[in-house]
Amino acid sequence: MNFRRYLNDDGDNLIDLAPLIDVVFILLIFFMVSTTFSRESKLDINLPEATSEAEQQAKPDVIVFSIDARSRFSINSKVLLNTQEATIKQALSEAMQGIKNPSVLINADADAPHRSVVKAMDAIQRQGISQIGLATDVSNNQ
Repeated sequence: MNFRRYLNDDGDNLIDLAPLIDVVFILLIFFMVSTTFSRESKLDINLPEATSEAEQQAKPDVIVFSIDARSRFSINSKVLLNTQEATIKQALSEAMQGIKNPSVLINADADAPHRSVVKAMDAIQRQGISQIGLATDVSNNQ
């Protein structure tokens, strides 16, 4: 086989840089597309502490919001007629009367649908209550 040699004016062999530049750009595009940027967010959460039941009942500014397994709501042991947001707001307004800085303790059944708990939390926050706690059953240590 007869391979041709390309010579420039000085007599040196020519190296074509176009394919090298193409490969560098392809690598650059690959790394730009495949790089993932982590978006870290910080969420401030006040974790509950275990307290006795008598201590919780001693606080008069705590509104107990209960949700049973069939998504029925009750506020301070008064069962609500339905789960409409207007009904929840009305019952919360009645429960908040005379309370300076109200907080709500959500007591949800283990079999209660997640959406019911989220709906309750949303209605509570729309009522202007920012202190929300979730009750858990610690007596069942399995």
